Amino acid sequence: MAIAKAERLMNLALCLLETRRPLTKRELRSSIEAYLEADATGSEEALNRMFERDKDDLRELGLVIETVDGIDGELGYLARRDSNRLPPITLDPEEAAALGLAAKVWQQARLAGAASGALQKLRAAGMPLADEPYENQPQSALEPHIPAHEAAFEPLMLACRDRRPVVFDYRKSTAARPERRTVEPWILECWRGHWYLAGWDRDRAAERVFRLSRITGRVRSRAGAFTAKVPDHVTVRETVESWAGETATGTARIRLRAGHGYPLRAKAISVRPAVDPPAGQSEAAAADGWDELEIPYGHGLDAWLVEFGPDVVVLEPAELRADVVERLRAVANG
Repeated sequence: MAIAKAERLMNLALCLLETRRPLTKRELRSSIEAYLEADATGSEEALNRMFERDKDDLRELGLVIETVDGIDGELGYLARRDSNRLPPITLDPEEAAALGLAAKVWQQARLAGAASGALQKLRAAGMPLADEPYENQPQSALEPHIPAHEAAFEPLMLACRDRRPVVFDYRKSTAARPERRTVEPWILECWRGHWYLAGWDRDRAAERVFRLSRITGRVRSRAGAFTAKVPDHVTVRETVESWAGETATGTARIRLRAGHGYPLRAKAISVRPAVDPPAGQSEAAAADGWDELEIPYGHGLDAWLVEFGPDVVVLEPAELRADVVERLRAVANG
């Protein structure tokens, strides 16, 4: 039976950590059973590819592998213990609890695996975590989750981490068809339960924010470095907040059907019964009763109001009313 890759990587890591001198590829291959097995059944080229992949995998896992030129010109490899030893980890109970809760937030398989591995390492170091009760510490029955169901989330998360440009098709809320976008991704942020990507739009030579639910098709990576400077994290957060409609620059007047739109009512500056129902409403709709609200007005409010459908009518400003009407028409036209 072929030896599992995990066992092969473990054996290679142990060889590199235990040696006091650099070991050549030939020496490593003759010391590890999995390579001896592969040598008996495969070609030299395939064996070399296996070794290079294993070495890259160990480096990706965090092992610092040095490459040293030998006297005979053959390369040698070793992983010094002092370069691969973590400093002592000291966390107080509150910090350890925060790490444990943060690890439970993510629901995606890739993130869940990384978080689980990190928690196992902390437990091995003797750290109590959030799911291990502390003395005299009340345990919460609530468990946080940040859902990210969009297929674009994971590739964009990796592109942000690795600073790789991406290409994707994006459909604006007022457009019937998506457009191709080439973006240098900066960061992902979650607002009102929706994920947004902030980055540099190369085609428009400007900073832009994209809602992940409007990305269609696959997100494809592109080679090359970023061309625009990545701003400070706080600045990016403020940009996403503004584009998501959280930053108000004025006020708007709307009419809202009674008993509906509680999120709008929670943000309202003032609420009073409407004297007359909105124009064009049927007698049945008019009998429901309407309220007139004054609410904060900022970028993105039109997209939010559209979600309430026929229960909201915009009175002013005129540009907000026009934007809402345009979005509704785009929805009606498919």
